[in-house]
Amino acid sequence: MASAKPATRIQTRNRDLILNAGLDVFSAHGFRGSTLDQIASAAGLSKPNLLYYFKSKEEIYTKLLARLLDTWLDPLKALDMDGDPKTELMAYMRRKLALSRDYPRESRLFAIEILQGAPRIKDVLEADLKPLVDRYARIIKEWSDEGKIAQVDPYHLIFAIWSLTQHYADFDVQVRTILNEDDPFPKAEETLDLIFERLLAPSS
Repeated sequence: MASAKPATRIQTRNRDLILNAGLDVFSAHGFRGSTLDQIASAAGLSKPNLLYYFKSKEEIYTKLLARLLDTWLDPLKALDMDGDPKTELMAYMRRKLALSRDYPRESRLFAIEILQGAPRIKDVLEADLKPLVDRYARIIKEWSDEGKIAQVDPYHLIFAIWSLTQHYADFDVQVRTILNEDDPFPKAEETLDLIFERLLAPSS
């Protein structure tokens, strides 16, 4: 059986254009509120041309979610169980904040999917995300029990990191409107550093 031909430069470019356009459209309107016509228009392609690369709106959406979940899980996977607990958790928080800064559309796409009940990624959340969080929650609990960080519920600590960092992507317009500045992230990191430094400090 002959192997598939490698994609040409134009084919690769067009697939990337479609996925980038899909990310724009889905992160603004969600899956149900988006159409192939909108994505094709945003990509600067005709709808028949788009359908040459992707068979359906769902195929584009699924591809974007798969890439997003890999990106979203990486910061937690980078937590070093043999490192200094407080240093590792602070670094994790900063990595999550950097994701909100660098991938705001992806963050909003994930938030919309979750708000709709995660119909297309629920299985992945159960098979990939939950075991990963369970693993690191056990490590954080050990750190707490050993007095290396404050006594804190590990799951709710992780939730707090998620909520306080992803807010800057998911509520970007609100944040920038209130602050009236172009880049809220330096001050956000400074403030979150202070919050988590105090939260994680073990009792003397």
